[in-house]
Amino acid sequence: MVFKYKKIHPKLLYIFITYISLILFFFSTARADGKSFDINNIEITMPFELKFNKNRVIDKGFREAFSQLMSLIVNSNDKKKIDRIRLNEIKGMIESFSIKEEKFINEIYYVNLGVSFNKKKIFNFLEKKNIFPSTPLKKTILLIPIIIDEKEKDLSIFSNNKFFDGWLNIKENFHLIKYILPTEDLEDLKLLKDKYDIIEKYNFKEITNKYDLEDSIIVLVFKRESEVRILSRISIMDKVVLKNQTFLDTNIENYQEVENIIKNLQIVYEDHWRKINQVNTSLKLPIYIKLKSSENKSIYKFEKLLNETDLIYDFFISKFDNDYIYYHIVFNGTPNIFLKTMRNNGYDFNTQNKTWVLK
Repeated sequence: MVFKYKKIHPKLLYIFITYISLILFFFSTARADGKSFDINNIEITMPFELKFNKNRVIDKGFREAFSQLMSLIVNSNDKKKIDRIRLNEIKGMIESFSIKEEKFINEIYYVNLGVSFNKKKIFNFLEKKNIFPSTPLKKTILLIPIIIDEKEKDLSIFSNNKFFDGWLNIKENFHLIKYILPTEDLEDLKLLKDKYDIIEKYNFKEITNKYDLEDSIIVLVFKRESEVRILSRISIMDKVVLKNQTFLDTNIENYQEVENIIKNLQIVYEDHWRKINQVNTSLKLPIYIKLKSSENKSIYKFEKLLNETDLIYDFFISKFDNDYIYYHIVFNGTPNIFLKTMRNNGYDFNTQNKTWVLK
């Protein structure tokens, strides 16, 4: 008896592979209660061949999503400590994932994933690594790059300034800072030239006050023959921090070298912003609050706020009676920070007793 083997087209195999994938653990996972970190638009590609394995594509997406999350909430130096994390550890911190889009082009499989990580598990993982995460808050900052030619005793902002020309072209998905460059203003240029001799001590308020932005970064690029020194004047939340960096054997007439410096500077600024928003996960303050059980609307809004507040590690209802619902809240911060956060959202508490009462 002779059996004839008929080659199966890879796309027919995909139907079977997809069916099997649908019953995998993560597809059956429901969104858990509580907060999560959501990472979207993870794009993965893989050749669609006979040995194609969709699970490998999904696993690759999990690693990429985890890497992007760490880039959002962990400083660049700390991120190096967790580069070798095992895939099973990553999967253990995932609440759910979804396939936003998948398609085939020229026998290449493309998929777009969204991955949700359990925030508590992420914080616990980082705490064990002695890493404090940050709240991933977006920030808009005015940035003014100024090239100072020490040989010619001159400076430039707008023309002949590759930092000005190229800064906005360099952007990563995990960047939290959005930069606004100044508009070309000859008066500003004249003002700065007049301040040339005291440029490192100048506060730049006459320029920054023209913009409807609270925070700014002034990048002073001192051009020398064999090196470039950069002084960054970072003014965020009414605090000024100066950072000095030196780049040897660098030619700022070369755009590729300027691009590398910009990438380096953006890492420094992102790390600085993350440090400002760092969460001390080792501090777990218990807070006890009671709300009147008859105020259903207020209870719903309060629980929604608790879910959306990043410094709240956990909360649950400890008991309830005819008059009150009692909450036990675990907070990664001080009582004053908690009260300020709540007050900013319209909740004020009487704190005279151990259990606080909504006023």
